[in-house]
Amino acid sequence: MGVPILAPPVRRWHCPHCPATDVTREAEPHTRFHPCGALGGFSAPLIEVGVDATTVVHERADYIGREHVQLTPAGRPVMAISTEYGDGRRDVAVYAPTAHGRADA
Repeated sequence: MGVPILAPPVRRWHCPHCPATDVTREAEPHTRFHPCGALGGFSAPLIEVGVDATTVVHERADYIGREHVQLTPAGRPVMAISTEYGDGRRDVAVYAPTAHGRADA
């Protein structure tokens, strides 16, 4: 008598902003990201098909100064993209300013 092999679950994903879709076969909890054309190429999360959720882009509201931040195509600074679920949960992907340095001889 053999041991049955369990197939990993199939999960289907979509983007509420662009036509991107994906299919995964992983047993572990995971989230898919993609470079969303509708959001200016930002790495945005996909939402599992059938899940009550949406993604929201959050602009930076603080002073930018000389920091190197991610910008929308319209030139607005982006702080984060959150996935907001119908049951009140929220996942957030934060875009920190790019570090830079200088070396003087």
